[in-house]
Amino acid sequence: MTTQDLARLISRQNRRPRPGLPFLGALSLARARVHEFCGPARRVLALMAARGTQGPVLWLRPGWLPERLFPEGVVPFIEPGRLIFVTPGRIEDLLWCFEEGLRAGATPLVVAELPEPPRLTPVRRLQLAAETGAAEGRMVPTGLMLTPGAGGAPGVESRWSLAPDHGMGRTRWQLDLLRARADPPQSWALTTRTDGAGFALARVKSQYPDHGEMSATGQGQV
Repeated sequence: MTTQDLARLISRQNRRPRPGLPFLGALSLARARVHEFCGPARRVLALMAARGTQGPVLWLRPGWLPERLFPEGVVPFIEPGRLIFVTPGRIEDLLWCFEEGLRAGATPLVVAELPEPPRLTPVRRLQLAAETGAAEGRMVPTGLMLTPGAGGAPGVESRWSLAPDHGMGRTRWQLDLLRARADPPQSWALTTRTDGAGFALARVKSQYPDHGEMSATGQGQV
């Protein structure tokens, strides 16, 4: 970490808070920060986050893995033409592209599918790159790292999980906030609206008993 990076990190607390990235209903993501999305529907969650942005979305994925986003599956969320795919052949290159994509500040959202949660040092570099992109780039970038299982990357701004909970004639997901700097763990039921225009978000009893009942601010339509 250079002296310039350290000074930028120290001075970050003195900056005026930025408006959050509209996420789902009353929810938002802190911009110029890196968040972790995990769970079996983490790619769907990233596409939902992309709905709150305008312009291109840089999407990084391991070139050695066979999974691909199906364009027709993207249509309910965003225009597929907004996605710019990059498929590095090594994990080191994937993290480098993630860092440089944030530092450039050329896109509002940088998504990186990672085979496992990175260590603390790479995450700190990503956070600094996002801050640099916000200060020097054309846009304020937000980073989303998609990790398998329950995630667990240290140093992320927040960690979210999305899992399908579909049933007969019902499209529904379970959304969980697992970690955040300023908020306790919370849970929501996320469903498609009956008119087909977006999604409905409703608070549900948290699976974390140490936290109290949830307020109504997390309910609404998106």
